[in-house]
Amino acid sequence: MTTDNVQYSTFTGWVDPPTDVRDALTDNLTCQVAVIGGGLAGMSTALRLAQRGVDVVLLEARFCGHGSSSRNAGQLASAPGGDIQLLNLFFGKRMPAMARLTEHAAAYVEQLMATFDIDCDYEQTGNVFAAVSRGQFGRVRRVAKILRGAGIETELGTSEELGIPRGFVGGMREVNGGIMNPGKFTRGVRDAVLASPVRVFEQSKVTDLTRSAGGVVVSTPGGVVRADKVVLATNAFAGEWDVTPRRLSSPMWVTEAETEPIDPQRLAALGWTSRSGLVTQHNIMENYRLTSRNTIVFGVRRIERATSYPLPDRAPDPKLVAELARGFATRFPTLADVRVQRAWGGWIAITSSWLPLAGQLGEHVYYSVACNGHGLAQAPYLGSLIADLIVDGTRHDDLDAVWQAEPKFAPPMMMGPLGLRTIWLVDRFNDLINGSRRNARKGSRVDVGEPQVEQRSFLSAG
Repeated sequence: MTTDNVQYSTFTGWVDPPTDVRDALTDNLTCQVAVIGGGLAGMSTALRLAQRGVDVVLLEARFCGHGSSSRNAGQLASAPGGDIQLLNLFFGKRMPAMARLTEHAAAYVEQLMATFDIDCDYEQTGNVFAAVSRGQFGRVRRVAKILRGAGIETELGTSEELGIPRGFVGGMREVNGGIMNPGKFTRGVRDAVLASPVRVFEQSKVTDLTRSAGGVVVSTPGGVVRADKVVLATNAFAGEWDVTPRRLSSPMWVTEAETEPIDPQRLAALGWTSRSGLVTQHNIMENYRLTSRNTIVFGVRRIERATSYPLPDRAPDPKLVAELARGFATRFPTLADVRVQRAWGGWIAITSSWLPLAGQLGEHVYYSVACNGHGLAQAPYLGSLIADLIVDGTRHDDLDAVWQAEPKFAPPMMMGPLGLRTIWLVDRFNDLINGSRRNARKGSRVDVGEPQVEQRSFLSAG
């Protein structure tokens, strides 16, 4: 698979930047609630507050939807992210509540599409935990059992039964959710916010955040906002202010790429009749999905952690794109001659517990952060629940499932350069011993028992 003449973007490959970027804050304002961050979490929080009659100001450093909200793979997940087996081991009693939250989150996003008539090429296909080997299929069986026990509807089967490419052994489909153009979706939510009573200031980077008697002072280069309450909805960028708890999350750079348009007959020959999005069961997953423009978007496979704030603007590393291309050619050998047309990336946040977090810092500051790769569904839903909490004073059961009573967080494990390199090497070792290249060429009878190093699927694609 060739990576010559790839378009490396510092934004996303899904849509172009907006042409109607709002003016920066140039005055001093007061409001009931200030929301910092114009991603899906921040926009949904502000929109819900405005719907409930709250005077709200939204501050965004670039333009709404500039970050990971529009840069992900566009797979709307209805199951928890991270390693389901580990989550069940350490948080088993919370799994039913997490299952309800994630399914409600996917439904909430579908509701947003309907309410605001957002055309984002959404296909309600579900997504498949895909196995590239018999060993991974054994893991999928165990994950399916856990999710079913938590109340999530799933379908387990071979590649033929699930309608996914024959280069995969089989997998488990989460029935709800599907695939979309996340750039179009985020742009649609932005249009809804701009049409609402929310006072939106783009190009307004927050430089300082201080708590004072009776409220919070939010400073930008052009003006100050004094608010009764503040919501931090900056996800990976949350560590830029002293008010942010230590080790709240780890910012990670992930990369996505897209092929050139592929002949529909070649796509049909893959056997991908369900059009379900795919996430492999590697330690660091690979994601693959079809698009409405007859291309395949694929990504992650390797991640990089930021070492300091502020997080830098960057384009994808050509070496990482070449790594993704090698993985693509392994999973889709009949398309190994297809060219990579474009690549982009973005910063996401990972928590040490692999659970999304929400909480309160003192009386006036609220936050939600780190959906661990499932932010496309969970971020806007959690934002709406925080808005309801501010108005009603009571927490919804779904918000309770991720509420952090004390802002104390454990150090992240294996998230340094050496740890991430080791995780990648384990993935490639498992690919080798499991014969994934042979399975991609010929297919394989589904069975369990092939030796491997236990898989830990750290990331997802939403």
